[in-house]
Amino acid sequence: MSDPRWPNRRRVLQAASAFATSALFPLSNLAAPTGTDVTARLARYMVFARSTPLSDAVLVECRNHILDTFGAMVSGARLRPGLAAAKYVQGLGGTEESSVIGANFRTTTINAALANAMCAHADETDDFEPVTKAHPGSSAVPAALAMAEKMGSSGQDFVRAVALGYDLGCRLLMALGPDLVRGSHRSAEGTSSTFAAVGAAASLAQFDEQQMRFALSYAAQQVSGLWSWVKDEDHIEKAFDFAGMGARNGVQAVTMVQAGLTGVADVLDGTHNLFIALSTKPQPEEMLAGLGTRFFVTETAIKTFSVGYPIQSPLDAFLILRKEHGLTPQNVRSILVKVPTDAGGIVGDSAMPDVNAQHMVAVALVKGGVSFADSHDVALMRDATMRDQRAKVTLVTDSALNDPAAPRGAIVEVTMTDGKTVSHHTKYPPGTKESPLSAAEVAAKTMDLMAPVLGIDQATKLIARLARLETVTDIRELRPLFTAS
Repeated sequence: MSDPRWPNRRRVLQAASAFATSALFPLSNLAAPTGTDVTARLARYMVFARSTPLSDAVLVECRNHILDTFGAMVSGARLRPGLAAAKYVQGLGGTEESSVIGANFRTTTINAALANAMCAHADETDDFEPVTKAHPGSSAVPAALAMAEKMGSSGQDFVRAVALGYDLGCRLLMALGPDLVRGSHRSAEGTSSTFAAVGAAASLAQFDEQQMRFALSYAAQQVSGLWSWVKDEDHIEKAFDFAGMGARNGVQAVTMVQAGLTGVADVLDGTHNLFIALSTKPQPEEMLAGLGTRFFVTETAIKTFSVGYPIQSPLDAFLILRKEHGLTPQNVRSILVKVPTDAGGIVGDSAMPDVNAQHMVAVALVKGGVSFADSHDVALMRDATMRDQRAKVTLVTDSALNDPAAPRGAIVEVTMTDGKTVSHHTKYPPGTKESPLSAAEVAAKTMDLMAPVLGIDQATKLIARLARLETVTDIRELRPLFTAS
């Protein structure tokens, strides 16, 4: 578990980061009458951000999230969504520009971004921003990787691009209103992913302000995503909806502008702009609020379990109770899991094991934990013992948990066979900004994900290089470490 002293240290470092960066970026560059010229001000910041050093605090979080996403991509490369995506893009052919994770071929930058992003969300271990419900890493990092390979970008440029991608993806949802997006049957995850990708890719393309404007316009035209993904039983379309689609769209927008295609210069302003098209109550200034001082990569949570994010807190709460009270299948009569109201439709009795809260809690009861293999074992859902234990678990929604400050908390109540009832409320699961993981903990998680695919030696070398990514001269130096020979 994390050192309890770390959150305080983290806030101090973030404050120092805010002071240092605001001194570098003239606030006048973002000043304008509210709701006007948003495109220009954002494009101006995007140009500035690609050449501006990140503070130590932000740099640490960028390294952690890039490492975490590489773990997701590598492990996902051997799951059905990743295998299907790799087979699909290999069939498309194309210029050999960028690598496909865990494969032995290269393809176009756009195709590589699509495949690697689907790998990143194949196994539910990618990161998650709790307030916006975005999954920024699974689109920003694959888009940055594909573009960095094409451009021969440095690790330093790669890190800055990823930070910008997180900011654009999460801020788009802040401007639209995450709940308003979901209220219109749209997917917050899919809606944000294109902007996360275009932010990262445009930064590495070294665009000027006008080119940034055009890239934003091509990206805006492609923003999409429906909440119908909850009906996907194979996690294949979900991997596309959450990550592959956005990474492809963002990289395509950037490569089109690289090729000289021009576009609309003010897609975030005026008549028919993106915000009023996708939201009934848009807040355009949220796209700019805190730019250069507030970095969403520091607010995005890293999962400790490879399961849907609304299940992180229930598992944490149950495993704490299991340890404290010696819970076993023999002495547990029933388990009540309370989650926020919007989580029930996501993780309640899903056909996918890693998005089924009742099943995952039952696995934790029987096995004392939830491994990567357990969370992806469809056969385990049909196991008679597991079905019996799952029948003890009831999932309910509780409006009292609709806390904007802790939007993914959960309460677990266990009734034992002797009538005793015990409960635990996990407000912030490990991996959140309130309870962050250390770099060593992220590396350990990543090793567990990578080693079965790459082997221990190759995984160890890749983790070591990513831990000092800003010192890498050319991202293409890392190719032998994340591809198959």
